[in-house]
This record gives sequence, C-alpha cells and structure tokens, in this order.
Amino acid sequence: MKNMKQKVQQGFTLIELMIVVAIIGILAAVAIPAYQDYTVRAKVTEVLAVASAAKTSVAEFYISQGSMPADEAAAGINATGTSYATDYVKELNYVKTSNTVGTITAQINALGGDAASGDTVIFVGTGTATGVSWTCNSGSLEAKYLPANCR
Repeated sequence: MKNMKQKVQQGFTLIELMIVVAIIGILAAVAIPAYQDYTVRAKVTEVLAVASAAKTSVAEFYISQGSMPADEAAAGINATGTSYATDYVKELNYVKTSNTVGTITAQINALGGDAASGDTVIFVGTGTATGVSWTCNSGSLEAKYLPANCR
C-alpha cells in the first residue's frame, strides 16, 4: 500500500470570511435602527405613565364638579407642569377647551432616534355622564413611537 498524504484544510478562506462579515453587516443595518425605535417607544411609555396622573386628576374634577377644570391649578396640576418633569417629560400642561373637553399636552425631552426635545403627545379628555374618556395623538412626535392605542 502506498502512503497517501491527504491535504487537510485548516481555517477559512478569504471569501468565506468576507461572506460572514457581509451577513453580519446586513443584520446590523436592520437591527440597530429597529432597536433604537424600540428604546424610544419604551421611553414614550414613561411619558404616558406620567400623563396618566394628570388625566386622573382632571377626570376626578370632572366627575365631582360636572365640568372640566378651568385651569391647571383647578385640575390639580402644577401651574408650570414642571412638577411632572422626569428624564423624559419636560413639561405637562392642561387647557380647558369647553365644559366637557380638556386637553393635556406632554412635552418631551429628547428621547433619541427622530424624537426631538420639545415634541409633544396630546391627550384629549371628553366628559360624559359616565366619566371622562381619553384619546391620545402624536402631536409633533412621530406616530411610530406611540403605543398602538394612540396611533
């Protein structure tokens, strides 16, 4: 029998390494923006949570008095709204639109992504015999950052 030497491949070829790097690059190009949007949406959730305290205060006033509060002080919201300030909420303001409609505007700090400091989320409360129902819209904040029930 002849002694045959077999050549055993060791390591990867250059083309194989280039293919792997290209695949990782494509995955990163898709994943990083999606992750950034996710983190901004998580921060917007805190904005909604902070606004819920003001919404509750306005709703309680409406239920007890039969009309929307005249201003922020009557609504139980700090006059400047800065008492609601957090890392993500710059200011919270209330405006009476009519006896049955009031608007709370949450001004946000920069959240990253396309969300800029000063963008707003608006909550419109409509009073009925059974209480106050709230709707929200993006204001100046891009709708893609809002939860599904606010879009």
